[in-house]
Amino acid sequence: MRDVTKMERIGAHSHIHGLGLDANLEPRVNSQGMIGQGKARKAAGVILKMVQEGRIAGRAILMAGPPSSGKTAIAMGMAQTLGTDVPFVMLTASEVYSLEMSKTESLTQAFRRSIGVRIKEETELIEGEVVEIQVDRSVTGATKTGRLTLKTTDMETVYDLGSKMIDQLQKEKVLAGDVVSIDKASGRISKLGRSFGRAKDYDAMGADTRFVACPDGELQVRKEVVHTVSLHEIDVINSRTQGFLALFAGDTGEIKPELRDQINGKVAEWREEGKAEIVPGVLFIDEVHMLDIECFSFLNRALENEMAPLVVMASNRGITRIRGTKYKSPHGIPTDLLDRMLIISTGKYDQTEIREIVKIRADEEDVRLSPDALELLATLGQKTSLRYALNLIAPSQLLAQRRKLTSVEVEDVKMAYQYFCDVERSTTYARETSGMMFGEEEITNGHVAMDTSA
Repeated sequence: MRDVTKMERIGAHSHIHGLGLDANLEPRVNSQGMIGQGKARKAAGVILKMVQEGRIAGRAILMAGPPSSGKTAIAMGMAQTLGTDVPFVMLTASEVYSLEMSKTESLTQAFRRSIGVRIKEETELIEGEVVEIQVDRSVTGATKTGRLTLKTTDMETVYDLGSKMIDQLQKEKVLAGDVVSIDKASGRISKLGRSFGRAKDYDAMGADTRFVACPDGELQVRKEVVHTVSLHEIDVINSRTQGFLALFAGDTGEIKPELRDQINGKVAEWREEGKAEIVPGVLFIDEVHMLDIECFSFLNRALENEMAPLVVMASNRGITRIRGTKYKSPHGIPTDLLDRMLIISTGKYDQTEIREIVKIRADEEDVRLSPDALELLATLGQKTSLRYALNLIAPSQLLAQRRKLTSVEVEDVKMAYQYFCDVERSTTYARETSGMMFGEEEITNGHVAMDTSA
C-alpha cells in the first residue's frame, strides 16, 4: 500500500522553505532548500527586511540572470519568509494578455491583490464552560426551546435558547463540560475545547481532544479581532451583486475606477480612525520581458501610487527588443523603468552546488540515488543545464524500478540520457535534418530559402 501522506503534488520549488539566511542576513551554505547564489539571496534578504518594516512599498526590483539560475526559487524563498500575513502574488507576464479584460485592468487587479488591509474590530463574546443544556420540544415537535447554563470561575448564568441556537449547538456537538465562545453580533458558536475539570471523566474522547482552563472573570468579554483582506477582495465584494460569491467563482470582470477611488477613500478614513492598517505586499512578475510597451508605461505610473506594493520582476533576456517597439534595451525593459529599479543579478551554479540541488530534489521526490549516479547527474547539470539534470531524476527512478532496484544507478541515468535529449543534442539533430522538417528556413549558399516541399 502507498503511504497516503506521500501522494501530495510535488512542485518545481516545493523544497524551498525560505531564503536560508541567518540573523545577520548572511547566507548559509545549505539551508531551507537554498543552495548557492549567496550575493543574490543576501540582497533579497535586505529587501525583505525593508518590506517587513514597510519602508520599500512602491519600489521595483529586477532579478536578472541566465535560465535555471534560481530567480524563481529566490522569489519563492521571499514568499515563504514573509509568511501568510503579508500578501505575496505571483504572476507570469503572459497572464496579462487575457481575452476577458484589458492589460491594464489585469495588472491593476494584480497590484491590488498585493496590498493587504488589516482591519481591527471589537466584538462582544460570551465565553464560558457549559454546565447544562436543556432542550424542550413542543408536542408537535415543530418548535424547540431550551436553556443553556454557562459558568466561569466567578459566575454562572442561564441563557434562553431559540431554535437557531439549538441547531447550532447540535451541529457543533456541544456537550456539558465544553468551553465555548459565542459571538453576540452573529450568534456564531465556536468550541474552544474541553474543560480541565472534566479531564478525569470517563468519556470516549479522541486523541486530538484539546483541554482548556475554565474562563475566569465575567461571562461577557470584549475582544479585538483582526482580519487581513486584500484591496482586490474589497473591490470584488463591492462591485458585484453576488459580491462575496464572485471571489470564489473567479468571475470578477473589469472593475470601475470610480468604485476603486471610493474604496481608497474609505480605507484612508479607516486608517485615520485607527480601524485599519495598510500592509504593502510583494507582486512578483516572472518573464517580465513578455510585457509590451503599454504595460511598462502603466507600471511606471502605477509605482508612483501611494498604495503600491513592492514589485519584483525576473528576466533571463540580455539586450533584446522591447515588445511592441523596434528598439532594443537591456532585459527587454525600457531604460526609464530600468532606472527606477534595484537590480539583483544571479549567476550559473558550479558543479558542487548542482550536486547539492540534485540531492535535495531527489529527497523531495523520494528517490534514492547511488553516489555515482548523483555525481553523473551533477556533471550533466554542469554540461547541459540544471533543469535537464533535475528532469532526469524521475525517469531514472522508473527505469531502476523496472530492473527491481531500490536505488538509481549510473546505468539508469545513462539510459534516461539516451531516451531524452537536452537542448544541445536537439539543436544538433535539427541541423542534421535541415530541410526535412515542415515550415523551416533552409540556408543554401548563404541565402535563406523557405522549404516548400510540403
